[in-house]
Amino acid sequence: MHKVKRKRNKAVTIRMTKDEYDDLQNRVKESGLSQQAFIIGAIHGSTITSSDEIAVLKEISKTFSDHERQMRGMATNVNQMAHVLNGQGFIPAEKELKGLSSQFGDYRKESENIWRSIRLSINHQTATGQ
Repeated sequence: MHKVKRKRNKAVTIRMTKDEYDDLQNRVKESGLSQQAFIIGAIHGSTITSSDEIAVLKEISKTFSDHERQMRGMATNVNQMAHVLNGQGFIPAEKELKGLSSQFGDYRKESENIWRSIRLSINHQTATGQ
Protein backbone atom coordinates (compact mmCIF):
# COMPACT_ATOMS: atom_id res chain seq x y z
CA MET A 1 0.00 0.00 0.00
CA HIS A 2 1.36 3.41 -1.01
CA LYS A 3 1.43 6.05 1.72
CA VAL A 4 0.18 9.51 0.66
CA LYS A 5 2.52 12.33 1.63
CA ARG A 6 0.96 15.39 3.17
CA LYS A 7 1.58 18.70 1.48
CA ARG A 8 2.15 20.31 4.85
CA ASN A 9 4.25 17.87 6.75
CA LYS A 10 5.95 20.20 9.25
CA ALA A 11 4.47 20.93 12.66
CA VAL A 12 5.36 23.99 14.73
CA THR A 13 4.84 24.36 18.45
CA ILE A 14 5.06 27.79 20.07
CA ARG A 15 4.53 29.07 23.58
CA MET A 16 2.35 32.05 24.41
CA THR A 17 1.12 33.87 27.44
CA LYS A 18 -2.56 33.52 28.26
CA ASP A 19 -3.22 37.03 26.91
CA GLU A 20 -1.39 36.27 23.63
CA TYR A 21 -3.26 33.00 23.25
CA ASP A 22 -6.62 34.64 23.99
CA ASP A 23 -5.83 37.39 21.46
CA LEU A 24 -4.92 34.77 18.85
CA GLN A 25 -8.11 32.82 19.48
CA ASN A 26 -10.24 35.99 19.26
CA ARG A 27 -8.61 37.01 15.99
CA VAL A 28 -9.01 33.52 14.53
CA LYS A 29 -12.67 33.46 15.53
CA GLU A 30 -13.24 36.96 14.12
CA SER A 31 -11.62 36.01 10.81
CA GLY A 32 -13.77 32.93 10.34
CA LEU A 33 -10.66 30.99 9.32
CA SER A 34 -9.14 27.89 10.80
CA GLN A 35 -6.25 28.59 13.16
CA GLN A 36 -3.85 27.06 10.64
CA ALA A 37 -5.18 29.18 7.75
CA PHE A 38 -5.07 32.32 9.90
CA ILE A 39 -1.44 31.80 10.97
CA ILE A 40 -0.23 30.81 7.49
CA GLY A 41 -2.03 33.84 6.03
CA ALA A 42 -0.36 36.08 8.60
CA ILE A 43 3.03 34.60 7.77
CA HIS A 44 2.53 35.26 4.07
CA GLY A 45 1.57 38.84 4.82
CA SER A 46 -2.01 38.33 3.69
CA THR A 47 -4.64 40.71 4.85
CA ILE A 48 -6.91 38.75 7.12
CA THR A 49 -10.51 39.76 6.55
CA SER A 50 -13.09 39.02 9.18
CA SER A 51 -16.16 36.97 8.34
CA ASP A 52 -18.24 40.09 9.09
CA GLU A 53 -16.33 42.03 6.42
CA ILE A 54 -16.81 39.20 3.94
CA ALA A 55 -20.54 39.21 4.73
CA VAL A 56 -20.64 42.96 3.99
CA LEU A 57 -18.80 42.40 0.70
CA LYS A 58 -21.31 39.70 -0.22
CA GLU A 59 -24.20 42.06 0.53
CA ILE A 60 -22.60 44.80 -1.59
CA SER A 61 -22.12 42.26 -4.37
CA LYS A 62 -25.79 41.29 -4.21
CA THR A 63 -26.80 44.96 -4.36
CA PHE A 64 -24.60 45.55 -7.41
CA SER A 65 -26.06 42.44 -9.04
CA ASP A 66 -29.57 43.78 -8.49
CA HIS A 67 -28.65 47.23 -9.83
CA GLU A 68 -26.96 45.74 -12.87
CA ARG A 69 -30.07 43.68 -13.67
CA GLN A 70 -32.30 46.75 -13.30
CA MET A 71 -30.01 48.86 -15.48
CA ARG A 72 -30.04 46.18 -18.18
CA GLY A 73 -33.86 46.20 -18.08
CA MET A 74 -34.05 50.00 -18.31
CA ALA A 75 -31.64 50.07 -21.25
CA THR A 76 -33.77 47.46 -23.00
CA ASN A 77 -36.92 49.51 -22.37
CA VAL A 78 -35.28 52.65 -23.76
CA ASN A 79 -34.18 50.75 -26.88
CA GLN A 80 -37.73 49.46 -27.36
CA MET A 81 -39.18 52.97 -27.00
CA ALA A 82 -36.65 54.29 -29.52
CA HIS A 83 -37.65 51.57 -31.97
CA VAL A 84 -41.38 52.36 -31.61
CA LEU A 85 -40.80 56.11 -31.96
CA ASN A 86 -38.63 55.55 -35.00
CA GLY A 87 -41.46 53.52 -36.55
CA GLN A 88 -43.79 56.46 -35.96
CA GLY A 89 -41.36 58.94 -37.52
CA PHE A 90 -40.11 60.67 -34.34
CA ILE A 91 -36.43 60.80 -35.30
CA PRO A 92 -35.22 63.46 -32.78
CA ALA A 93 -36.71 61.50 -29.87
CA GLU A 94 -35.04 58.35 -31.15
CA LYS A 95 -31.63 60.03 -31.04
CA GLU A 96 -32.26 61.19 -27.48
CA LEU A 97 -33.40 57.74 -26.41
CA LYS A 98 -30.41 56.10 -28.08
CA GLY A 99 -28.19 58.55 -26.20
CA LEU A 100 -29.88 57.57 -22.94
CA SER A 101 -29.52 53.92 -23.82
CA SER A 102 -25.82 54.44 -24.43
CA GLN A 103 -25.47 56.18 -21.06
CA PHE A 104 -27.30 53.29 -19.37
CA GLY A 105 -24.95 50.88 -21.09
CA ASP A 106 -21.87 52.80 -19.91
CA TYR A 107 -23.17 52.94 -16.35
CA ARG A 108 -24.01 49.23 -16.46
CA LYS A 109 -20.48 48.38 -17.63
CA GLU A 110 -18.95 50.45 -14.83
CA SER A 111 -21.23 48.80 -12.26
CA GLU A 112 -20.45 45.37 -13.65
CA ASN A 113 -16.70 46.03 -13.34
CA ILE A 114 -17.10 47.11 -9.72
CA TRP A 115 -19.30 44.08 -9.03
CA ARG A 116 -16.72 41.78 -10.67
CA SER A 117 -13.96 43.27 -8.48
CA ILE A 118 -16.04 42.71 -5.35
CA ARG A 119 -16.77 39.10 -6.33
CA LEU A 120 -13.05 38.48 -6.97
CA SER A 121 -12.25 39.95 -3.56
CA ILE A 122 -14.84 37.73 -1.89
CA ASN A 123 -13.56 34.66 -3.74
CA HIS A 124 -9.97 35.49 -2.78
CA GLN A 125 -10.86 36.01 0.88
CA THR A 126 -12.91 32.83 1.14
CA ALA A 127 -10.35 30.75 -0.81
CA THR A 128 -7.46 31.77 1.44
CA GLY A 129 -9.53 31.08 4.54
CA GLN A 130 -11.16 27.75 3.83
